[in-house]
Amino acid sequence: MPRAGLTSGAVVDAALALIDEEGPGALTLAAVAARTGVAAPSLYKHIRGLPELRKLVGLRVMDDMTERLGAAAMGRSRNEATAALMRAWRSYVVDFPHRYAVFPDNPLIDPELVDTGTRLMEVILAVLRGYGLEGAEAIHATRCLRAAVHGFASVEAAGGFGLGENLDTSYEMLIAMVVSGLPRPPTP
Repeated sequence: MPRAGLTSGAVVDAALALIDEEGPGALTLAAVAARTGVAAPSLYKHIRGLPELRKLVGLRVMDDMTERLGAAAMGRSRNEATAALMRAWRSYVVDFPHRYAVFPDNPLIDPELVDTGTRLMEVILAVLRGYGLEGAEAIHATRCLRAAVHGFASVEAAGGFGLGENLDTSYEMLIAMVVSGLPRPPTP
């Protein structure tokens, strides 16, 4: 019988806490079992194993990012929405660098991740629709936006910007560069 109060969600919570504290390499069933107060074999009542746990963690990270990015862009349009989305994305990476490191590489290919990955993608595509971008143009713009935010935030989270200049100023410059590269929105 599963331990009272222990659910697959609680197992994912414990895995995320472990990842936050010790990094993605620390994620083992033994470590998660120790955090939840059960023997490692007992986890199999809630998850099928470490590969499934990694997938569930990735799903949670994507859900969290979707919520953050969607909330940031909500009620905004075009440049304001793009800037808010970019700031929220950077904030997530800086706040949770180890979680972000377990973000699935290509969730739109994995059948178990595609729905969650699509919801996240839809937030970005909704922002880009404000510029009149649809179809292939929107996909290209999404890739560029992702590369810019991911690159800056990942380098920042890893401590890779060692010079003394203000990082917020640099990031605002990146936002301005990205926004200026998007097409002019249609005039009403």
